[in-house]
Amino acid sequence: MQLSQAQQTNNIWRLAIAQALAGANAVVIYATGAIIGFRLAPDPLLATLPVSLFVVGMALCILPSGMIAQRYGRIPAFLVGTGFGVASGLCALIAVIQDSFVWLCLSGIGGGAYAAVVLSFRFAATDGVAPERQARALSLVMAGGVAAGVVGPQLVTHTMHLSIPGMTSPDYALTFLVQAAVAILAAVVLVGVTLPKPTPEESVGGRPLRELIQQPLFLSAVTCGAVSFLVMNFLMTAAPLAMQFHGHSQTDANLGIQWHVIAMYAPSFFTGQLIARFGAVQIAISGLLLTALSASISLSGTGIAEFWTMLVILGVGWNFGFLGASALILRCHRPEEKNQVQSLNDFIVFSLMAMGSFASGGVLSHWGWDTVLVISFAPVIVACIAMLMMSNKTASE
Repeated sequence: MQLSQAQQTNNIWRLAIAQALAGANAVVIYATGAIIGFRLAPDPLLATLPVSLFVVGMALCILPSGMIAQRYGRIPAFLVGTGFGVASGLCALIAVIQDSFVWLCLSGIGGGAYAAVVLSFRFAATDGVAPERQARALSLVMAGGVAAGVVGPQLVTHTMHLSIPGMTSPDYALTFLVQAAVAILAAVVLVGVTLPKPTPEESVGGRPLRELIQQPLFLSAVTCGAVSFLVMNFLMTAAPLAMQFHGHSQTDANLGIQWHVIAMYAPSFFTGQLIARFGAVQIAISGLLLTALSASISLSGTGIAEFWTMLVILGVGWNFGFLGASALILRCHRPEEKNQVQSLNDFIVFSLMAMGSFASGGVLSHWGWDTVLVISFAPVIVACIAMLMMSNKTASE
């Protein structure tokens, strides 16, 4: 069922705002997770574990959220996800008050569960939209992350040294309380989204899972999406701690993450148009090349300029690579298969991404920032080869 123009516009606005609010939730975790983890962890090697568990929470909850969406519709799945977002902030609050690394890890898992549901916002924007306008709808919702890039780091910067009103509390306590409140606000926004309800035919049926996975287009798209997110997360997780190791302040790290997140989402205002003009494959490959360029620039030095430039270009590379891959995924399913294929894609992407996230802290602690950068080239090369092979195969058919 196709929605009216007014309903489509309403959905895009609400999903973009919810994307901004949920993105701010995630940015708080990325900006503080490794720093607080380093302070609370029993071993420095575990400093990035809370951020890594954020990715694990995403991988674990993507398929269940897809099942909820397929059976009951996307809105119930969205509201369950925002509940995890609230829990994430409250768990982090307990962690800093009680100096508990376990609670900080639980916060990471809850934040990941929230982010797993947020990922489907981009696909929800395409429900009830004509095929030729889907890439633009998808990218406009992702553009909401621009606000997250400003709100998240500034939320940390302006609250990290403040106490909760009426009580004496440690650094970051108010930050995490506000984080939980932002998730509640996102839930209020999402209630007003109007989406087509799943028909009985869309609740069951579709091709066997094996047949879906074996599609060359699906394999190439999921590889590109996985590498785009894996390398971005691998570098972003380690960057704040690496900046501290090289004498830069928490404020410097916050600003670096802020501009990185803005760069991740700002291109979304025109990425959909670029996909429509040049094709999803070309845009995805461009994103992979930008990701490689970002690592190359950071290898040239460890000053603020190199860190910030790397983070900005890395963000743009992620946007092109991930949205290009997401547009390709829309071509891999029939209407009755959409929740299954979309959630399967995200599950694979974030299961692989979790491996990179776990590895980043250990690689940084043992071998240093340059090794983190050099390692990132390998998956990018693999993804570029996969995309080129798929492109050549499609051209020859």
